[in-house]
Amino acid sequence: MNKASDVRKAWARVTTWLELNDPAVFAGLGGPGSQEALDRAELRMGLELPLQVRQWLLANDVDATERAERQECRVRRGCQVPVLGGHLLLGLEDIQRVYLSKMDMERRMPSQDPDHPIWRREWLPVVAECDALYGTFLNTADGTIGTWGEADMPQEGVYASLAAFFHRTADLLEGVSTGDWSGPAERARRAPREALRPDAEAVRRWAQGQPQTEQSPEPAGRRSYNEGFPSWESF
Repeated sequence: MNKASDVRKAWARVTTWLELNDPAVFAGLGGPGSQEALDRAELRMGLELPLQVRQWLLANDVDATERAERQECRVRRGCQVPVLGGHLLLGLEDIQRVYLSKMDMERRMPSQDPDHPIWRREWLPVVAECDALYGTFLNTADGTIGTWGEADMPQEGVYASLAAFFHRTADLLEGVSTGDWSGPAERARRAPREALRPDAEAVRRWAQGQPQTEQSPEPAGRRSYNEGFPSWESF
């Protein structure tokens, strides 16, 4: 099983639980992302997004839906999905903002120990608290999941993959309804259809593995990444 299909199944468990138990959060997951936005993000960050991340963000990008922004925070649009760590699930714009700010910090205040930097170029944030002082990242080099904190050294290899991270999140969610953390909870009553977003059906089709539109061809020169980084403050 490839990583993209595995993360699809893992995320389906999370979205199914949210649809049945917390329709307000489910409604805030955001609509489908776009190939063009992902391509621009890759060029802006100088980082190639793994297929599993592209699949996830194409179908469910928090930033694809208009929402109020937290102007005083580094994470301005994150969704309060009950993921591991209790932080905000990032959309594509917040991913870029946090990534570029971390890279800027590493350049301005380089780590004394090059083997243990503040931030590595290949780390892609996926979850963070409002000020991005704590969070969870995906290592684009090997697909593993790690964490960072303000006063702690980053921890690599906490989970084997994004799919493992979402599966563990689903394990905890499914235990909430019954208090039994050893297995899935009982199926909750389905939320009224009108309580869901108009685009919720597209998210659900993707999560359940139903056919999607073909991926558009890569634009010419997509992999010719910019050497310089734009400022995170430009977002």
